[in-house]
Amino acid sequence: MIDDLKNQTMTAVFWGFLERFGTQALQFIFSIIMARLLLPEEFGVVAMLSIFVAMGHTFVNSGFGQALIQKQDVKHIDECSIFYFNIFVALLAMVILFFCAPLIADFYNQPQLILMSRVLSLIFIFNALGLVQRTLLNKNLDFKTQLKVSLLASLISGAVAVGFAFNGFGAWSLIALFLCTDLLNTVFLWSFSSWRPSLIFSLISLKSMFSFGSKLFIVSLANSVFTNLYKLIIGKMFNPAALGFYARADSLYKYPVVILNSVVSQVTFPVFSKIQNDKKRLKNAVQKSLKTITLISFPIMIGLMIVAHPLVEILLTKKWLPSVFYLQLLCVIGMIHPISVINLNALNAQGRSDLFLKIDVINKVLILLVVIITYRFGIVAMIIGQIINSVISLYIYTFYSGKLLGLNFLTQIKDIFPSFLISISMGFLIYSVKYLSIDSQLLLLITQIIIGVLSYISLCFIFKISAFMEIISMIKDFKTSRKSNKI
Repeated sequence: MIDDLKNQTMTAVFWGFLERFGTQALQFIFSIIMARLLLPEEFGVVAMLSIFVAMGHTFVNSGFGQALIQKQDVKHIDECSIFYFNIFVALLAMVILFFCAPLIADFYNQPQLILMSRVLSLIFIFNALGLVQRTLLNKNLDFKTQLKVSLLASLISGAVAVGFAFNGFGAWSLIALFLCTDLLNTVFLWSFSSWRPSLIFSLISLKSMFSFGSKLFIVSLANSVFTNLYKLIIGKMFNPAALGFYARADSLYKYPVVILNSVVSQVTFPVFSKIQNDKKRLKNAVQKSLKTITLISFPIMIGLMIVAHPLVEILLTKKWLPSVFYLQLLCVIGMIHPISVINLNALNAQGRSDLFLKIDVINKVLILLVVIITYRFGIVAMIIGQIINSVISLYIYTFYSGKLLGLNFLTQIKDIFPSFLISISMGFLIYSVKYLSIDSQLLLLITQIIIGVLSYISLCFIFKISAFMEIISMIKDFKTSRKSNKI
């Protein structure tokens, strides 16, 4: 059974990574094209709506998606009840955003947001119709199917958005991108998934998952608000261009973070849930996950921090250079966040959504305090406040992990320190390249990337970093299992 779970996890990690990497790579390419075609203020205008769209998506999920994964004896009536409930909530969210559109436009003093908000509210329906299918694919660790869905949706929606931008639709090109992505995701989920709803519904079924799901819903709703709180304040306090620069930096650092976090969440939560009653195995799985994710996230974030200037200038052009310093600061958060995600998934897998809610309340209070203190000093001060809050929050998460699994803050720091030390060493080597007097920004970027990759892999081999050697072993085992399956 242990070997079966290990093989299932390896396969899930492989396809989960391909799904996230492929989707994010396509979205990244199209976002670069859009950034070159559109102005920072056009990105800023659409970013003003991000908090309201995020809240709507959270209402649609309502926490029942994760409850469906965590529950071990799921019946068809459970799935159908969640499906119809999600549609009802989506319609409610759509109506609320439609009628609140004038208030949003008045808040930002941007009249064009009225129509944009109302059109964008369709996303809630599109998202709700495919939520159960995606949740069941996650539960079954079927990321191969999700790879097909995500790649097709991203490719077509990206092409549509670029077409809009080329024809002078400005900010509406981004609205088209969001709508098409969610619509096509749902269409392809229905095409590739065999699950279909029946005309059955049970309040008792919903109530059985309400205790777990409702707490996650409150946490997710708070996360939606607080994750986008900075965009809300920057959009209100500054001009759309300033928000555009911040939003672009925020999205750039999040591309690798989203890939990592999505794979971590999609794989670790179902796997942790399967072994939730075996504390020793769960602790071991969490430690391996921490070592593995930081082995990948640390060098990516440190590397991105150092190559930020040539990267932004080459990909986005000089008009986006004000985003560089924001991006460098946000990369610190990108190093911390995946560690927090693993700790939180370990708590949720044990059914401790009550503890998850308690931690989240503490975290949100900290965010409010940081925002109140820093917003008057500008965007840089607000980002520094985010970094401080991330460190404090991580300590709180690991405190509770320590109580439940014996994985306290110092133990986790000790586990991930080798990856951090190797990544810092790689960072110094990349930074030293700038003193070679390379005139071409493109040549400088390519040289830094090559030296970064080669030096990091070499250092991992030389010092025999345990997580690195584990990954090499897993890759060999995966290749062997695939060959044996073919035979």
